[in-house]
Amino acid sequence: MRAVSLPSVPSTPQVTELDVPVPQPGEVLVKVAASSINGFDAATVAGYLQGLMEHRFPLVLGKDFAGTVAALGEGVTGYAVGDQVFGVVMRPFLGTGSLGEYVAVPTAIGLAHIPAGLPIAEAGALGLAGTAALTAIEAADPTDGEDILVVGATGGVGAIAVQYAAARGARVIATARPGAEAELITELTGGKAEIVDYTADLSAQVRALAPNGVAAALHLAGDGQQIADLVADGGRLSSTLGLADVASPGRDLTVSTVRANPDKATLARLGADVASGAIRVPIATTYSLEQVPQAFADFGAGTVGKLAIAIN
Repeated sequence: MRAVSLPSVPSTPQVTELDVPVPQPGEVLVKVAASSINGFDAATVAGYLQGLMEHRFPLVLGKDFAGTVAALGEGVTGYAVGDQVFGVVMRPFLGTGSLGEYVAVPTAIGLAHIPAGLPIAEAGALGLAGTAALTAIEAADPTDGEDILVVGATGGVGAIAVQYAAARGARVIATARPGAEAELITELTGGKAEIVDYTADLSAQVRALAPNGVAAALHLAGDGQQIADLVADGGRLSSTLGLADVASPGRDLTVSTVRANPDKATLARLGADVASGAIRVPIATTYSLEQVPQAFADFGAGTVGKLAIAIN
């Protein structure tokens, strides 16, 4: 099969020919139709995850996938050959990712059926970013009328998080540069978000909108301490970037470090929300499998929304 792999890290992704994986007990083999690029993938390419996770070479990249079940491992129930599925590759090591024509994945976590009305391209770009966004929003728990600051609002996670925050009735304050980034946030939130330019004085802009600080914040990019300082006492801060205790001494601040947990229930909710039109997956550009090296280059240069990969 064709797959995007690394011979070592750090190195440049390349399209190679590899054997089709064999599903082990409790796994299904998925013929992949769609995937996407995530920050996790870029970190793997750059070698940032060395020492944190086992690497098995040649290392096939990719976390997100959507496609059709092609074969069943021993003991699998609840899935049949021909089922359309999506999810996130969840393994304790790196090397058997989804940026290839086939991927074998466990059924216990990271796998769900694609609901009617969810396009396969969006399903292939939804799993990791959607799970992280939903988990971050639930940790920050903005309520109707509360201010929530979303820093990193135009990335894959942030662009989904602002939609969930707006749907809760929160007053969304989102970081975006003027132009395409600001336009995306306005579109995704139906014009309900306040937009602050992160290339200017972020603190001054946020304080002008929320003089006493925001009730909640999502730290998806930027300086965690600066963001914590913009949260009011008694507020909540959730981070996907592994924050420790960023609060100043004496601050009454709840800090949550978010880890995506793509269990079946979470994936099913995300799929249903996109299928119903409640949430949209903001795909900016779609690449072929052969164009994935360019997709990584574009991701590193900075993109708005998700970069999708069409495989089959």
